[in-house]
Amino acid sequence: MSDTSHATAHDEAHTGPIKTPKQLLLAAFFSFVIPIFVIIGLVYYVTSDNKPAAGTVNAEKATAERIQKVGMVEVRDANREMKTGEQVFQAQCTACHTSGAAGAPKFGDAGAWSARIKTGYDALLNSALKGKGAMGAQGGGDLDDFEIARAVVYMVNGSGGKFAEPQKAAAPEAAK
Repeated sequence: MSDTSHATAHDEAHTGPIKTPKQLLLAAFFSFVIPIFVIIGLVYYVTSDNKPAAGTVNAEKATAERIQKVGMVEVRDANREMKTGEQVFQAQCTACHTSGAAGAPKFGDAGAWSARIKTGYDALLNSALKGKGAMGAQGGGDLDDFEIARAVVYMVNGSGGKFAEPQKAAAPEAAK
């Protein structure tokens, strides 16, 4: 008799809280459904707050910049004093062409500039205006294309070239 009572007690000690197939199905169902709702709730909580964009101090200004119209008209003074080639070089080109960063030929290095000089003024000006390799396009920025042309001639002539200083095109005559 003691054998049967000991065996029954031993079997009951190893049973789990799930006793019926219905309990097993409910446990399996809720073990998948509850975590999904918890994840959805966490995602909603994290994304529901109106947060400013990363790196912006003025959220209203950043929002206005993001939703602005695609095209803009900027009025500039066409009669302003044009910068010399040296001034443009100091303002725009010196960062790369003085140190030789990103493969840019150094200012004054005749060996590095000789192959480029052979391509001609027009090819060098085109590369400066439209960009080439790691150098970004300079045309259409804060500087006039004429000023960029002056900077190209300044760099080339300072590196062994003999290009003539570009002349500003004459303004078209006003209609009578």
